[in-house]
Amino acid sequence: MHKKRFQAGGILLVMIGFIFLTAFSLTGTPIGEETQTTSIDTTTNKKWESYDRPEEYQSYITEKDVFITMRDGVILTADVYRPDGPGPFPVILTQTPYNKNVNGVNEYFVKRGYVQVVVDVRGTGSSQGTWESFGIAEQQDGKELVEWAASQAWSSGKVGLYGASYMAINQFFTAAQQPKGLAAMFPIVPMGDSYRDIVMSGGLVNTGFIPLWLGLVTGTGLLPPSYTLTDPVQAAGVLINHAGQISGFQTNTLTSALTGGEVAYDGPFSWQRSPLLVADKVKVPAFITGGLHDIFQRGEPLLFEKLKANGVKTKLLIGNWTHGDFGSGLPADNVPTLDQIALKWFDKYVKGMNVDVEGIPDITQFVLGDGHFEVQPGWPHAKAQAEKYYLRSGNLLTKDTPSMIEGPDLMLQQPVNGICSGSASQWTMGILGVFPCTKDNRLTETTEVTYTTPPVNQDVRISGPIAARIYVSTTAKEAVLSVRVTDVAPDGASSELTAGWLAASHRAVDKSKSRFLNGENIQPWHPFTTEAVQAVVPGEVMELNIEIFPTNAQIKDGHRLRVSVGPSDFPHSLSTTPMLLNQLGGVVTILHNSQYPSYVTLPIVK
Repeated sequence: MHKKRFQAGGILLVMIGFIFLTAFSLTGTPIGEETQTTSIDTTTNKKWESYDRPEEYQSYITEKDVFITMRDGVILTADVYRPDGPGPFPVILTQTPYNKNVNGVNEYFVKRGYVQVVVDVRGTGSSQGTWESFGIAEQQDGKELVEWAASQAWSSGKVGLYGASYMAINQFFTAAQQPKGLAAMFPIVPMGDSYRDIVMSGGLVNTGFIPLWLGLVTGTGLLPPSYTLTDPVQAAGVLINHAGQISGFQTNTLTSALTGGEVAYDGPFSWQRSPLLVADKVKVPAFITGGLHDIFQRGEPLLFEKLKANGVKTKLLIGNWTHGDFGSGLPADNVPTLDQIALKWFDKYVKGMNVDVEGIPDITQFVLGDGHFEVQPGWPHAKAQAEKYYLRSGNLLTKDTPSMIEGPDLMLQQPVNGICSGSASQWTMGILGVFPCTKDNRLTETTEVTYTTPPVNQDVRISGPIAARIYVSTTAKEAVLSVRVTDVAPDGASSELTAGWLAASHRAVDKSKSRFLNGENIQPWHPFTTEAVQAVVPGEVMELNIEIFPTNAQIKDGHRLRVSVGPSDFPHSLSTTPMLLNQLGGVVTILHNSQYPSYVTLPIVK
């Protein structure tokens, strides 16, 4: 299958590409009672139902390396998989930077009457041009590719967009141009905001994913095109061009982020690559799949919200997945497999069949701690209420406000905290998840300051974005906080639910873009621009409002809720070089008294 090819070949290519890239870089709502797990939305009676239909075609015709010329003369290369029978057929288009020879056909769709077209985006795989990761030229290519697919003799004129990760993100840029023939999209684990979701979360460089990702694109781009023997001149030109790009976009992007250059701040580079900024122009039905431990955990529900608010037919499914195992465990709790859901979506909107997609629940999420999918009323949860949990002396976390006499906690700033945490697995796409210590944060917590509730006497439900307001001072000129929320089992195992990060110099908050629940800022929005940077003065108390990415969890009776405050989140993130020099060796003081009441605001479902 499409996804399994990515997992099997992708990890090896990631490592090869990462080594190759490195060589060039060196030179150049809430706690509450549990509701019964159900796959039915009791407010609308929408429910999950199984969907499938038999294969219509036992075989298909493969056309390798179809050349498609773009408006500027650049030739993109596509593989076309057509059912072996009389057409025309509706089309499913996938645009990949990971080499179409690695990310190939999904036979499930083709054998059920769809043509699948898989295209290497410009500057990758077997295609000509320069790769700039969602650059303007690549975005414009998406529109031309849809209209090309809709105009072919074997096409019904209707096109659906399909794919995961990069292949999900570019669906939004393509759909925003409203190409003729586009009928629906099915983005799996897409990004919303490139700066806040992935590249520089909290103002820190994502060193856990970005080098691996750039290495993957680089590695797959250096595989010889499959037309090498038949057209060696063009193949050689493509390979030489791809090799020459390594010192361009890939190295420049990583270097700019690490050194505190343009990429280290929110601005035109990030805006151009953020689907949330073009989502208002998307008009076709969109089914969004996300993961509670996905690298795009933050942006997936925001994309759903944006489309829903604009009247677009859209659904949201969030599972217990990292970026590397999306869709695993399905079917479960009446939720079908992703292929089956996509087939139903495309059968309705691309093929024009009379199937009931409106009956699919709008929002379905896995509940961490409960182990089941649950249909949810609204995003965030309609029954969520903001509740504060205060950091207290003695490593306690309580609803009671602190007294004036409570003493502070001290924490040494160091950049390699977090190796044995759930975050390490999440931000390496599950690669480090093979190590047992990433499933239990206790080792990482030895270099963090923890605050824990007593065992709860009834199940507590958390659903939605979380915020922490923590008062700190430092002996240095910069400070970084990593804030984790964990579920502590009776045996002491500490399972990470979610986390958030912030560099103190980026502490400015734009309330007009923040999310409030019951008057509490539950999703603080930071500008992260050069103009918004605030100086960190040694010894001066600062209020840090940390955005903690959304989760959906249940703290079981007898378990405890923990908030851990650490100095970094390696390998996920690293301070830019200027920030790192300003913070190393600093001692951070965490204040929690009646004058400086530090707390987390949780969305509790009653």
